[in-house]
Amino acid sequence: MVNFALQMKTTTTTTCATATPLPFRRSLIAPFSSSVRVSFQPSQKLTRFKVSAAVKKSPKRLKYSVPRLPKEDGLLYIEVDPEGSDTWKLDSAVELLKSGAVGVIPTDTVYAMVCDMTNHDAIERLRRLKEVEATKPFSILCRSLHDIDTYTTGFPRGNSNGLSDYFRAVKHCVPGPYTFILTASKALPKQCVKYGPAIPKYASRKSLGVRIPDDVVCQAVLEKMGAPLISTSVRSPQENQWIIDPVLIADTYGPEGLNFVIDAGVRVANPSTVVDMIQIPPTIIRQGKGPKQPWMADPNDDVEETD
Repeated sequence: MVNFALQMKTTTTTTCATATPLPFRRSLIAPFSSSVRVSFQPSQKLTRFKVSAAVKKSPKRLKYSVPRLPKEDGLLYIEVDPEGSDTWKLDSAVELLKSGAVGVIPTDTVYAMVCDMTNHDAIERLRRLKEVEATKPFSILCRSLHDIDTYTTGFPRGNSNGLSDYFRAVKHCVPGPYTFILTASKALPKQCVKYGPAIPKYASRKSLGVRIPDDVVCQAVLEKMGAPLISTSVRSPQENQWIIDPVLIADTYGPEGLNFVIDAGVRVANPSTVVDMIQIPPTIIRQGKGPKQPWMADPNDDVEETD
């Protein structure tokens, strides 16, 4: 009798566990390997039911939610938690970057198209994908101020002649939605300097835009990469507007040869604030998500009228 009771209890528990509906989560697209196992549900029937329900809700997004192997030279689509709880999913994208791929990652502003800053062929492919002219600016996404010190001559520091210590001020803005234009150092690869700022007065300078995004997924990619990444914001080729939905990015640039997209949710169409740190005082070139700081000059400010 005891054995029979235990058997009945076990059977009941198992049946309940199987019958309990489980929330459907869009799956990580399988990594770039020959052997892939993707299973997030204990019941195959339950999985098929959930997929069928999702199709009715969002057939467009489901296109990148079905577990599959990317084809040769195809698109790898990875969905991650925006809070960074599953950064292990980023490993396959990082390996692609190290091998010369061009991909799209989230930042604290809009999505960015990125590649290895030391790979000349990757930079050329990025330029072709975005139809970037030779004078169009590329920035680099950095892990920390140490990266900025390595690839630029650094931020202006205070001295006995009354120059303000802007380095101290900048430390309160990073990580954050700012791009700072600084003078490039000799450590910066030549292929990065080749594409200078689009503004004519900067064209002859070896300057560089630097960013430290306040986004856990972006920072995880940079940490796994072990180096900064060349970056440019993702825009629609026809409308020249930022594309903030990663599904639309995949549809737009996937057929053109984009290697991967990391989906961390829809962004807001608000780019970073660009500040020229070469000028004194530092001057805002483009007002974006980052608020104007007291030590920043804005040429668009109204000039006070005098009698």
